[in-house]
Amino acid sequence: MIVPVLLAGGTGTRLWPLSRDGFPKQFHKLLGDVSLLQATAQRALQLPDAAPPLVICGDHHRFLVAEQLREIGIDNATIILEPEGRNTAPAATIAALHVSERYGPEAQVFLMSADHAVEDIASFCAAAATASTVAGEGCIVTFGIAPTRPETGYGYLKRGTALPQGGFQLDAFVEKPDRATAERYCSDDSYSWNGGLFLFPAATFLQEAERLENEMLQHCREALNNATKDLDFIRLEPGAFCAARSDSIDYAIMEKTQAAALVPIDAGWDDVGSWTFMQKLPADEHGNVTHGDVLLEDSSNNLVHAESRLVAAVGMQDHIVVETSDAVLVAPANRAQDVKKLVKRLQLMERYETELHARVLRPWGSYETIAEGPRFQVKRIVVKPGAKLSLQMHHHRAEHWIVVCGTARVTRDEDTFLLTENESTYIPLGTRHRLDNPGHVPLELIEVQSGSYLGEDDIVRFEDVYGRTQEQENAL
Repeated sequence: MIVPVLLAGGTGTRLWPLSRDGFPKQFHKLLGDVSLLQATAQRALQLPDAAPPLVICGDHHRFLVAEQLREIGIDNATIILEPEGRNTAPAATIAALHVSERYGPEAQVFLMSADHAVEDIASFCAAAATASTVAGEGCIVTFGIAPTRPETGYGYLKRGTALPQGGFQLDAFVEKPDRATAERYCSDDSYSWNGGLFLFPAATFLQEAERLENEMLQHCREALNNATKDLDFIRLEPGAFCAARSDSIDYAIMEKTQAAALVPIDAGWDDVGSWTFMQKLPADEHGNVTHGDVLLEDSSNNLVHAESRLVAAVGMQDHIVVETSDAVLVAPANRAQDVKKLVKRLQLMERYETELHARVLRPWGSYETIAEGPRFQVKRIVVKPGAKLSLQMHHHRAEHWIVVCGTARVTRDEDTFLLTENESTYIPLGTRHRLDNPGHVPLELIEVQSGSYLGEDDIVRFEDVYGRTQEQENAL
């Protein structure tokens, strides 16, 4: 049995302003009709003898993961929540411990990132079948990606002697090279990209972890043994997990173990790591890749991504332009990797644009700020059928609600009543209130806030059907 383990953490800062901490790249539909996470989950289900997926993600992405899996019909996944990111080695250890306990020590873990792209699913599954055979001999298998270009942003793998059951011994991990070295690797078939894909029996990994990273293993075991169930999620015990050393599986295990093996894979794999990747999408006759409402004149070899308005350019070559409703990125295409430097500066400035989009998703629906000024803020709120917000109160603001479409059930202190299209109500400051949608269509309303402080942390939550606490989530 192969248990697909999807690592869905990370923020994808090089894909800012589309990718943000609250809604990172793995949840975006960058390459088609499904998100990168959804595509990874669908791919995982096609593996030979595949169990339902296990997803490891951050606490604040838990509802995004669950909702996106439900959208594609996966309702039997296990979702484990990390209290904070500790890189891939602790995540792999948690996965091996969980799989060993649930399916048995010989069950195999297929560790994969949720933000990769794969074109040839049949070749991907065939390589996984070979890797499963190799792993059955007590190996920890990594996959060597056939290079398609002299990439300086990836690490490389050097293969050694061929193994009788398929694949090769792993000769060496190679750090990200300079351009000349990458070109040499690209022309030498003993080198391949390190795609961060691993397949191994749970027992083999745990044996190596005990030998090489015993302290990390013990912290992870304690974190999982003392985990708590929260709705459909498994919440790792924070103290123990955060005590585990943060490290990658490459450094912690693979570069030290004698059990490493390599299986080549040529399946059109790539890492959606920066805007440069998006330039590989279908282009017009001038080499321009566009998305959304874009108008170009005398321009070539550009990537222009528009989310909310018309983006027009004249005489532009070899540039990346990405527009969202609250931010615009402009950069030469050869500087795409440096977007993360901008994000770091924005984080130091404590700008919200690194955290959230103007439209913020919540387990009950979404809200979007459409106007704001001194002592007022206007939001568009959409509540899914059957969903409800928490019972709450604000110290510093009052609210006016106007129903645009659908039916709202309003709780205001001791009163509960219905509002329909074009009806409104007023929530005075300090009033306990709740909004829910008893209907079968989305409820859309406009909320006008007024008061001395309008921050999302001005909330006292009394009751919440999604198990959110004040500490976990200060928002609607």
